[in-house]
Amino acid sequence: MAHVSPTLDAEAVQDQAEIRRVAGASLLGSVVEWYDFFLYGTMAALVFNGQFFPTVDPLIGTMLSFATFAAGFITRPLGGFVFGHFGDRIGRKKMLVLTMLIMGLSTFAMGLLPNYAAIGIAAPVLLLVLRMLQGIGLGGEWGGAVLLCVEHAPDDRRGWFSSWPQLGVPIGLLTSTLAVTAVTQLPEDAFQSWGWRVPFLVSIALVVVGLVIRLRIDEPPAFKEIDEADEKAALPLVEVFRKHPKVTLLAMGARVSESVTFNIYNAFLVTYTVTVLGLRPSVVLDALLVASVVGFGAILVAGRLSDRFGRRPVFATGAGLALVSAVPIFALVNTENAVLITLGVVVGWGLAACIMFGPEGAMFAEVFPTRVRYSGMSAVYQIGVIPTGAVAPLIGTSLVTAWSGSVWPVAVYVMAMAAISLVSVFFLPETHRRDLRDASSYDSTRSTVGAAR
Repeated sequence: MAHVSPTLDAEAVQDQAEIRRVAGASLLGSVVEWYDFFLYGTMAALVFNGQFFPTVDPLIGTMLSFATFAAGFITRPLGGFVFGHFGDRIGRKKMLVLTMLIMGLSTFAMGLLPNYAAIGIAAPVLLLVLRMLQGIGLGGEWGGAVLLCVEHAPDDRRGWFSSWPQLGVPIGLLTSTLAVTAVTQLPEDAFQSWGWRVPFLVSIALVVVGLVIRLRIDEPPAFKEIDEADEKAALPLVEVFRKHPKVTLLAMGARVSESVTFNIYNAFLVTYTVTVLGLRPSVVLDALLVASVVGFGAILVAGRLSDRFGRRPVFATGAGLALVSAVPIFALVNTENAVLITLGVVVGWGLAACIMFGPEGAMFAEVFPTRVRYSGMSAVYQIGVIPTGAVAPLIGTSLVTAWSGSVWPVAVYVMAMAAISLVSVFFLPETHRRDLRDASSYDSTRSTVGAAR
């Protein structure tokens, strides 16, 4: 029988404990970030039109609220560029502490913000500024949180561990929806005057816990190697577009379906069911709660399957489901039946979007070498969202308004974005067996179709 060194056993146990600690820290930070971000989207649909845009028609006021919602997406690339640059230059961990502070403090400040009746036009302007700060924080958060997991994980489990920070999406949605559901049980006057502020204010407790945990984790080995060898890129983002333009653009294309699908079945659907169909907010909020639970499992399963079968086929499954399910989902929503609406949201959000969430962290990280990985995946995730997910609720509301309340153009919009993603994924390289520390495997002159199998 082969003898196994006790030292090696101890090191293996220590490595396993380290990756679990890193994954847990990334997950908690991601929950905080997404709780804050989703909370804004829900309140934009339910409250902000009256609190900050009270002088216009309710539907137009909601569209203005969604315009500020989009502003958070527009500033996400700025956060991705800045934190990606310094994350590639001085380390992942330091940037993640800063992103959490920016996101958490701006959300807390929203809970203290006077409304239009108190300070006039300054109220929506300050709301816009805080939303932009939220976007900057989230823009730098995602890439770093996923990278900590990808670069710490064993090669054959990168999809599994990188899916952990993705769980921040359904958990953040679940917790923010629970918070909104709780305060909407208040009398309407109390909810409108102070109740809506409570979910923003309590988020500061999550921020404190997240900071304590993140300060205890270490930089990943892959980054330490290039740091010690002094092989870091001088201008990482420039190198991304100069040396890896094809995979960058293809990854951006792959991203659009996940972004649009998520934001249509989250923020837009709240407005559509409440403002157009006249349903109680609890109908769609309860549906989102169920979808969040389903999505939790879908993300983990999709991430693990991507380790076995590859990133592309698993991601394409989610995009394909988004394509074929859009029309049936809106048909279910138009029945105004709570059970059928829940079924539709579960399929669109809990399955289609979350199946794409599972492998995408590893997929986008693996197409870039270590020296530019933070900048590259941040660019993919944050730039790709501007013309799609950033404006998805606004486009959806505009289409419904232009088509006299009809939601079918929105279904076509969801399908078109899914088709773009499917084509983009087809031309991306398969990367689940790629050696992250082998710089030669990122030669951008090779064909991307079927490469790196």
